[in-house]
Amino acid sequence: MKHADSKALDRLEELLVKLRQYQGLKEKKRGIFYWKSNAFLHFHQNHDQLFADLRVGSDWERFPVNTQLEQEIFLTQVEIELRKQGI
Repeated sequence: MKHADSKALDRLEELLVKLRQYQGLKEKKRGIFYWKSNAFLHFHQNHDQLFADLRVGSDWERFPVNTQLEQEIFLTQVEIELRKQGI
């Protein structure tokens, strides 16, 4: 599974805008977010399907982000992980 390209990230622009609003998250490259100096989340594509990899503890967890509901579930998990980091 490859990292999401520009065209794939265009499909996620609304989600990216929401992620950019979280204080403490830094988008070092489009679609690649860091918390402090640690990679925190990024996106992959597999054919027409899009996925987000989120750092959960010391592991990565993959979330589908193709539908509004999937994106809402993903954002909820992002908020949980950020709260664990003290935001």
